[in-house]
Amino acid sequence: MGARTLYIEPGSPWEKGLDREIFYILREAQILTEQYKQTYNHIGPHSSLGNRPLAHQVVLTVEPVPDLAGLT
Repeated sequence: MGARTLYIEPGSPWEKGLDREIFYILREAQILTEQYKQTYNHIGPHSSLGNRPLAHQVVLTVEPVPDLAGLT
């Protein structure tokens, strides 16, 4: 039938086959797309970056404000 394996360049995700998904409501598509984006950017290893994720997670913390009542 002429079928053969094709070579995919490393770092070329647009050449990979896409999973097919049926979304019944827009909100479902938005949630699943956001989950995929977070996983791809912050969790999934990328070989061109030494198997590190594209972006680092940043956690902001708030320092407690000292009680200023005793300073006057």
